[in-house]
Amino acid sequence: MDFELKSLSAEQAAALTADALLVLVPEAAHAAAAQGALASLVDQAVASGDLETAVGKSLSCYRVAGIQSARVVLVGAGDGSPVAVRKAVAAGMGLLKQPGVKKLVLWLGGISLEPGCVSAAVQACAEASYVYTTTKPSAKARAVAQVVVGVPQAKAVQVAFDAGVATVAGVEFAKEWANRPANHATPSLLADAARKLARKSPIKTEVLGPKDVEALGMGAFMAVAQGSVEPLRFIVMRYNGGEKGSAPVVLVGKGITFDTGGISIKPAAEMDEMKFDMGGAASVLGTFAALAHLQPSINVVGLIPACENMPDGQAIKPGDVVTSMSGQTIEILNTDAEGRLILCDALTYAARFKPRSVIDIATLTGACVIALGGVRSGLFSTRDDLAAALQQAGDRALDPCWRLPLDEEYGEGLKSNFADMGNVAGRPGGAITAAKFLQKFTADLPWAHLDIAGTAWKGGMAKGSTGRPVPLLLQYILEEAARSATAEPVVTPKAAARRTRKA
Repeated sequence: MDFELKSLSAEQAAALTADALLVLVPEAAHAAAAQGALASLVDQAVASGDLETAVGKSLSCYRVAGIQSARVVLVGAGDGSPVAVRKAVAAGMGLLKQPGVKKLVLWLGGISLEPGCVSAAVQACAEASYVYTTTKPSAKARAVAQVVVGVPQAKAVQVAFDAGVATVAGVEFAKEWANRPANHATPSLLADAARKLARKSPIKTEVLGPKDVEALGMGAFMAVAQGSVEPLRFIVMRYNGGEKGSAPVVLVGKGITFDTGGISIKPAAEMDEMKFDMGGAASVLGTFAALAHLQPSINVVGLIPACENMPDGQAIKPGDVVTSMSGQTIEILNTDAEGRLILCDALTYAARFKPRSVIDIATLTGACVIALGGVRSGLFSTRDDLAAALQQAGDRALDPCWRLPLDEEYGEGLKSNFADMGNVAGRPGGAITAAKFLQKFTADLPWAHLDIAGTAWKGGMAKGSTGRPVPLLLQYILEEAARSATAEPVVTPKAAARRTRKA
């Protein structure tokens, strides 16, 4: 989708030629009084009661005198907050899914824009029009292809607009790969996708194969992969936007491209959805796609251990003991608790980057779905400051998470008679005990874990990837870049180049 930001008054928005004009109308009109056909339409619609300003209430019009767009949709935007804007745009876009609507003008001139509103509007447009087509050639292309976002002063919201467009690029990249069936998203194909991203400087990608991983001593990762004919891949991505040598943010994404459960095989019902078990890996790829677009001044490393979990004759068995890269031994009590096995070796590997923070992202436990549903991702961390930063970033990005505890008592169930630990600790507190397992491999790292089992995809009629938590991760990284820039504003390499040319 092509987005363009313009400074538009109500009269200018009405005069712009497009297939449709979508106007958000808040409970209290913006202080700057508007004139012309559009302002008159809004005033009359509200005064007559034909349009309510509660979020999502709408009024559709056709061929309004004085307005160039053939279709005009007015939508109530409530208090005009980012959440209200997102819901209002989604409602309006739902009325414009028509073959004849290719170019849309989205006018936000009546909104007293607070931080996040423009980004929320851009993301809502993209979300409402997204269409998966990779393995479905019969699917119709997205109806709306071009969106002009009109605001009173474009310069004042340019940064938020750019962040929104970058977030869309990242979310849609993540959706693309998470939605693909497993035979179109093997570990090798994921590695190819990472290599293609590396063509966009300043990203660099290195892909390690089975021999490299064996040389590193990643016994837990190799154990999960040994039951599949698809070779494992360990993907290492580097985005170098900050000072050379400055500590990076490290993102670790679970990349189980299909999860049968292994010998502890899953029930057949809805097993097709286990193609989404690489949602963590997809979110790392998506975040790097967004970084390539926005290019903030910070260093970021992405680690993706990618493999399948299959039940053939060479697969790990319940009771097997494997040795992780850290040297700690693990008794495999349940082969369907495989995500933590590939992540633990990746977390050990992450320490070599001497990171400012390490965040692993994984569709890890059904227990987290029971605890938080599909609204918030589960957040676990050994650092209060890191947890607070992630939770605040999620709230601002409208991609929320919720912190759960890591009390030592939760780790008691991981004790084993035959290894340093078992890989499961029973059903109670399953999301927490999974996080406690990962914690054993983080030592003194500033570490956080995001369990996205409930938020990475939707089932049923709306089945498909959500692209979460790309918005949260990107917001956190941008805020980290700002925090590390002392008193100076964050300057991206692109912006710096433009300043140099002007000078």
